[in-house]
Order: sequence, then C-alpha cells, then structure tokens
Amino acid sequence: MADTDREAEMRSENIDTAVKAVIKIEEKWKALCAIDSSSAWTESYFRETNDDATDGGTGSPIRGVPQYAPFPFIDVTETKVSSIIQKYAGESIISLEAQQNITVPMLQRKIYRLGRKIIYQIDVAIEAGVNADAGNSVAITAGYEWDSATIANRDPVKDILDAIQTLRVDGIDALSGNGYLVVNGNDYTNIISNTKVINHPTYESGVMTNGKVGRLLGLNIVVSEAVTADQAYVLVAKQGMVWKQAEGMKVVTTVDAGKSTTIRAWERGVFQLQAPNEVCEITNTRK
Repeated sequence: MADTDREAEMRSENIDTAVKAVIKIEEKWKALCAIDSSSAWTESYFRETNDDATDGGTGSPIRGVPQYAPFPFIDVTETKVSSIIQKYAGESIISLEAQQNITVPMLQRKIYRLGRKIIYQIDVAIEAGVNADAGNSVAITAGYEWDSATIANRDPVKDILDAIQTLRVDGIDALSGNGYLVVNGNDYTNIISNTKVINHPTYESGVMTNGKVGRLLGLNIVVSEAVTADQAYVLVAKQGMVWKQAEGMKVVTTVDAGKSTTIRAWERGVFQLQAPNEVCEITNTRK
C-alpha cells in the first residue's frame, strides 16, 4: 500500500530527529565548545594571550604603586584570526525494497552512519585547531610514556597533574567542574590499565554521553579517536573553545515514490580557539 502524504511527512520527521539524535550522542569535541551563531562567510575573532603571572601593566608594575601615582594600564593582548565557514555534509540513499523487506534494519543503519560520519569530521576539524594552537604543553620524557617498556616509569597521574598545574599558573582552574582529560582509545587503554590510576582515590568509572567514560583527578575523561596519536589534552570546556555555527544540522528526506528514499544532512560552521591557554597539550604519550 502506498504511503499517504501524512505518513511520508511523519517518516521524514522521524528521520530528521534520528540523524540529529545520533549527532548529539556521538559528538565529542563539539560538545566541549561553546556554540555561537554566525551569519558571515568569513569569521574573524581576536585570540587572547593570557599572562597573569607578569607583574606589569603599561609603564609600571602592578605591585607597589606609589601614592598619587598613575595606575598601570592593563590590557589583554589579542591577535586577529580569520577563517572561512565550512560545510560538513553527506547523503545516503536506500531502496524501497531495502526499507520494506531486508531483515537488517538498513534505514536505521544508514541514519546512524550518516550522522556519525558528519560529526566525526567536525570533531576532527576542532581537534586540529586545538592541536595547532594550544597555548600550553607538557612533554613526557622519553622512556616514561604511558606504554613505556618499564612499567614503573609509567605515571599518567603525575603527567595529568603537571598539565593541571600548567593551566593553574595561567590563572585557569581545570578543577572547577568543567575540566576535561581528552585522549584517544590507545591512550585510554594505557591509562585505565595502569594500577596508579585504577587504585587512585579520585578515579570514577562510568559510561556517559559524548565520549565521557569517567573521572580522574577532578577531570572528566573523554575518549575520542579524533585525538592525534601520541598526545592528549587537559582543557577547560566552553570557555576558550567556540564553534561558530552558521547553520545548525539540517536534514532533508526526499522520497522517489516506489523507488528509494534519499537522506541528506549538512551543517555549516568553523572552530575558534579564542583563548589558547585554556588548553594544555600532553605530548609523547606513547613510545
């Protein structure tokens, strides 16, 4: 029996909801960003340089200002950065026969794969921006990687604490509740199999949304395969990381009656790391 117009509309609405639900569940890096709208083709912003430790303003130190003396002028050092909005898009087609007769739920699988592929590429772009411009770093000494041949040398707890302290020196509190440890699957395996971690009193396990798999040292742990090999991040989410969204996820379903259904999805946006010092990159995590 042919679909009525209302049935076709309901199917389109269900597919739209399903694709967006997959993306919301699967997004990892994007979930760490503040979302801001954009109506521009080229987005420009001023990237902040944070240096709270220097005792100085314009012309004189902050400490010990004499009576009646002019106050030192304090300003934020910023660099203008411009980037072009990009489109992340894909489509999938399923035959009428596949929808109605195949045992494997092909429509659901295509919805799932379409949503995952688009959000993964958005996450890859965000991680690339963080990787290129992170303002802080901690380098693990050769021979002390998280998979070092000498088991006693593996100490991810100390390396993560060093990253937290590096942020703290810049006046950034990763322990305020919105701090994250972001790792790829290999490094997560090396961390979670380390007795210094699983026996640590701050370690909490649990499967949550958006790649969260637990907590350690006051940080939420997120696993993302978009993370570049041999490194990890300690960062504060939704402060210096911004996703400029020109167009949120749109889903259009086109039915070619008696033949097939095409699902098309897209989003337009660009990542901005507005405060690079909100991120500390941990390097040399693997030998």
